[in-house]
Amino acid sequence: MRHGKKFNHLSRKTAHRKAMLSNMACSIIEHKRINTTLAKAKAIRQYIEPLITKSKEDTTHNRRIVFKYLKRKEIVTELFRDVAVKVADRPGGYIRIIKLGNRQGDNAEMAMVELVDYNEVYNPNGKKKKKTRRRGGKKSKTFTPPVAETKSNEEE
Repeated sequence: MRHGKKFNHLSRKTAHRKAMLSNMACSIIEHKRINTTLAKAKAIRQYIEPLITKSKEDTTHNRRIVFKYLKRKEIVTELFRDVAVKVADRPGGYIRIIKLGNRQGDNAEMAMVELVDYNEVYNPNGKKKKKTRRRGGKKSKTFTPPVAETKSNEEE
């Protein structure tokens, strides 16, 4: 049974895992996308999404909390200055994981991790299409009955 096991340890000691996730998070913020294994991609999503949520509110306290995890001043500045502005109206889901297939050498599942708002292929011109859960089509408010044809004098 897996009681109390909430995250993947990635076959690493705690210090190694924290350092690796911190470096990967800094790389994502700096380059906007990275290629990694699927297990690391899922782990980095849990690591970086709360940090991006913290960056939406620019306070000294939030900057210190994020700096505790990222440990690079210029990356924290970029996160609060650039990334937070782009994701300000997004309620969550800042990271997209795209599966790439298996790696040649050891057949590990590979994935591309990217910041959602920085990909113009999926989000052209920054316009978001609003999704609704409405069933059926639009209903018109006014009903106009069809006009009945009248016989003219020429037909008789």
